[in-house]
Amino acid sequence: MLMSEYIHAALLLHSAKQEITEERIKAIMRAAGIEPDEARIKVLVSSLSKVNIDEVLSTPLAIGPVAPATPAAQQAPAEKKEEKKEEKKPAEEMAGLGALFE
Repeated sequence: MLMSEYIHAALLLHSAKQEITEERIKAIMRAAGIEPDEARIKVLVSSLSKVNIDEVLSTPLAIGPVAPATPAAQQAPAEKKEEKKEEKKPAEEMAGLGALFE
């Protein structure tokens, strides 16, 4: 099982302004039909006791440079160019076949 379920349980407690404890995380896990792993819960609660969750949640993620999104208007001409290329191919093929019968 991934740690994400435990983290989600902790975030649920945090958003409900409840103290994040081992017993509360166990209760959430059981309510979700998941058998809790006590070792993971201990590690999570211990780790989160040193973290200001509100500060972490308000900090933007640093995922590196992101390419700007291209507007749909710029994408449309590129698609049209591809369509034109496809339209030319059958005509060129027909000219090549016609040469066989001359």
